[in-house]
Amino acid sequence: MSPARHSRYANRSTTRGSQGISSRSLHTFSLWPATLFARLSPAHKQRVIRALRGKGHVVGFMGDGINDAPALRAADIGISVDTATDIAKDSADLILLEKDLMVLDGGVVEGRKVFANILKYIRMGASSNFGNMFSVLGASAFLPFIPMAPIQVLTNNLLYDFSQVPIPTDAVDDEQVARPRPWNIDEIKRFILFIGPISSIFDYTTFFVMLWVFNCWDPARAPVFQTGWFVESLMTQTLIIHVIRTNKIPFLQSRASWPLTATTFSVMAFGMWLPLSPLASSLGLAQLPRMYWPILMLTLLGYMSLTQITKAWLLRKKWI
Repeated sequence: MSPARHSRYANRSTTRGSQGISSRSLHTFSLWPATLFARLSPAHKQRVIRALRGKGHVVGFMGDGINDAPALRAADIGISVDTATDIAKDSADLILLEKDLMVLDGGVVEGRKVFANILKYIRMGASSNFGNMFSVLGASAFLPFIPMAPIQVLTNNLLYDFSQVPIPTDAVDDEQVARPRPWNIDEIKRFILFIGPISSIFDYTTFFVMLWVFNCWDPARAPVFQTGWFVESLMTQTLIIHVIRTNKIPFLQSRASWPLTATTFSVMAFGMWLPLSPLASSLGLAQLPRMYWPILMLTLLGYMSLTQITKAWLLRKKWI
């Protein structure tokens, strides 16, 4: 706004005061990015806030007097101080105990970090489960045995969930806290529909390897097939959080917190050890052929690369 125009609106609102604000002028004023209102009554403060909220703005209001109570209630976030009147403090959502507005800034940043980490877990869990259902349904249609035993499914989920426990401690990229990120279910749907099936692609490549390379069509070799998918599923699910957690290139441009990194690789190592451990027979796991492991490494590399490429494409389209 030019200085002349800013002065004209400021003078009008000051000289006319609260009695001169009509519904039409209030609607017009709410469109300007910088508008000054003066000599407002409690009712008019409330009307200004409702007009701004009606335009889609998230409105914060700070006040400490009795006359500020209606506006504090009308705002999305009402802010007061500990020396304010009782009714102002009762109407406020936040009460500052220090004479420092940077407390609010810190709270906003921490809130955005919490939201970003919650979104990571939702994207991770929803897309993973969506892909796993495709894999289970497809494998059950042509296999002469179940693709994974119930005890193996439970163990897989337990280890996977354990690896995700440190997500609340994870670092958040600066651009993810630079501006508000409202809850958008459509973005989550698109993420699930595009990212989820990628895991199924590599599940089916694992099925092909186990059936045709390692000759697991014979029901007697079902434990080998189930072990192969158990290990591949656990490794891909656990490792892919590092792609999902950031809009950048994982490990190179953005690194997870050390607790999340530690649990990721600890669970992956544990999953590789299980088929060789004394627990293998109890879980129905069998020792895997040596050739399985280099194929698994190629599977992990391909899965992470394709997921990163798809994620980058979705970001360019501004779909997530």
